[in-house]
Amino acid sequence: MPSFDEVLKEAGEFGRFQKRVFFLLSQTGITFSSLYASVVFLGRAPDNFWCRIPGAAELSERCGWTLEDERNFTVLPLHLGNESVSGECKRLDVTWDTSVSCTSPLARYGNHSTGNLPLAPCHDDWVYEQPHSSISSEYDLVCGNAWMLDLSQAILNLGFLAGAFILGYAADRYGRILIYLLSCLGAGICGIIVAFSPNFTVFLIFRFLQGIFGKGTWMTCYVLVTEIVGSDQRIVGIVIQIFFTLGIIILPGIAYLIPTWQGIQLAISLPNFLFLLYYWVVPESPRWLLTRKKGEKALKIMRNIAKHNGKFLSPHYSEITISDEEVSNPSFLDLVRTPQMRKNTLILMYAWFTSALIYQGLVMRLGIIGGNLYLDFFISAAVELPAAFLIIVTIDRIGRRLPFAMSNIVASIACLITAFLPEDVPWLKTTVATVGRLSITIAFEVVYLVNSELYPTTLRNFGVSLCSSLCDLGGIIAPFLLFRLAAIWLELPLIIFSILAAVCGLLVLLLPETKGISLPETVEDVEQLPSHFGKCGKKRKHRDTNSYI
Repeated sequence: MPSFDEVLKEAGEFGRFQKRVFFLLSQTGITFSSLYASVVFLGRAPDNFWCRIPGAAELSERCGWTLEDERNFTVLPLHLGNESVSGECKRLDVTWDTSVSCTSPLARYGNHSTGNLPLAPCHDDWVYEQPHSSISSEYDLVCGNAWMLDLSQAILNLGFLAGAFILGYAADRYGRILIYLLSCLGAGICGIIVAFSPNFTVFLIFRFLQGIFGKGTWMTCYVLVTEIVGSDQRIVGIVIQIFFTLGIIILPGIAYLIPTWQGIQLAISLPNFLFLLYYWVVPESPRWLLTRKKGEKALKIMRNIAKHNGKFLSPHYSEITISDEEVSNPSFLDLVRTPQMRKNTLILMYAWFTSALIYQGLVMRLGIIGGNLYLDFFISAAVELPAAFLIIVTIDRIGRRLPFAMSNIVASIACLITAFLPEDVPWLKTTVATVGRLSITIAFEVVYLVNSELYPTTLRNFGVSLCSSLCDLGGIIAPFLLFRLAAIWLELPLIIFSILAAVCGLLVLLLPETKGISLPETVEDVEQLPSHFGKCGKKRKHRDTNSYI
C-alpha cells in the first residue's frame, strides 16, 4: 500500500488543481487582515465635535441656528474664557433659557466673564458634524469614553482567541472545509449585524463573534493549503501571507472611498459570503480524511487531483497508508505529553506571543507620528511586502530555523538602536524602526509555516490554533504595554520589545529543522525529528509497513 506522500507525488504536488485551490483560499487573507486592522478606520477620531449645553437644542431650533452658529455660541465663549479648553470634553456649567435672546444666549449672566463661569465635564451631549463617520461619533467613544474604543479591539482579539480554541478543535474533529465554510458564513452574518448595531453593547457582542469566525476562516484555510501540497511546496504557507498584507494595503483605499464606518464594515464583511461558493470547488483535506479512517474518500479526492493536474493514479491503488495511530479528540495534554512535542509547543507559544506583541507595538508606534492617516497606513503596510519575498528566497536554501532566529535578533537590535537614537534625526529613527517592523514581519510569517510543520496530522489544526492563540493574547496586551510604558519613558516599550525578540531568537534555535521533510503524521514522527530526520533527510521509516516514505 502506498503512503499518502507517494500518492501525492504521483498526483502532482503543486499542479493546476493545488494552484487553483491556493489562489481561492488565499483571498481569505484579504478579508481577515481587513477585519484585523479595521479599527484604525472604524474608530478614527471625529474631526469636529463639541459638547452641547443643556437647553441649546431647543434654543437652536427656535432661533434657526446652523450647527456652526450653535458651535460659535457654545465653544467660542468657553475658549475666550480659557484658551486651553477646546469645548470637546468640557462645557460651561450653565443652562440656556430658551426665552433669552437668540443673539446673546449668555446675557442672563450679566457682566460675568466667561472665564469665571464654572465648567463641567461632558458625558453624552456631544454634537458631531459627521455623526456616522466612525464608531467614535456613533457611540460617543470620545473624551472620557475613549477607552471603550480600545475595548472594542480587545474584544475582537478575545474573539480571535476563542476562535483559535473552539474552531481549531472543531476543524480537527469535523473537518477543515466544513469549519471553513461555517466560519465564512458566521463572519459574514456577524459583520452585517455589527454594521447595524443599535448600541455599543450589541456592537461588542457581535464584533466578538465576528472575531471567532474570522479566526476560523484564516487558520483553517491556512491548514488546508499546507495539507494538499508536497513537502517541497509548503512555501505556499509563506506566499499566502502576501494576501494578508494585500488586505492591509487595500484597507485604506476602501476607507478613503467610503465615508461611513457602516460602509467600511460591510465592505470587509460581505466578501465572506462569496467564499461559500468554495463548497463546489475546494475538497476536504485528504490527510485529514485518512486520520479519520476515511481512506476511500481520500483516494477519490486524490484521483480527482491527479485528473486536474493531467496525471493518472494507478488503478491498483485501493488504499492509502498513513498510520495506525488511534484518532482521539485532541487536547492540550496531547501537545505536551512527550518531550519533543512539549518543547516545540512551549517555544512556539512564546514565539507567537512575542511576534504579535512586537508587530502590533511597532505598527501603533509608527502610527503616532500624525500626518495623513490613509497614506501613512498604506506606506506602513507596504513595508511588509518584501518580507514574504525575502523568506521565499532564503527558506528553501538555508532552512527555516536560521531565518526564524535571525529575523528576531535583527528586530531586537533595531528596537534597541531606535530607542537610543537622538530625537533630532526622526528620519533615521523611523528608518531603523521600519527595519524592525520588516524583521518581525518575517518572524511572524515564518512561525506560521514552522508551526504547521512541527505537529502531526491528527493534531495539526489544534496545535496551530492553540499556539496562535498566544498571538491574540499579545494583540490584547500590546496597546496597554505601549502606551503605559511610553508614559514613563517614550522609548521604554522598545527596550521591552528588544528583550522579548532576543530571547525568542535564541529559543527558536532549539527547534528541529523542517526543511524538505514530509509532514509528520504521528506523535512518534515528531519525536524522531531531531535525530532521525536530521540524519536521514526526507526518509522516514513507517512503523507499520516497514517501508520508507
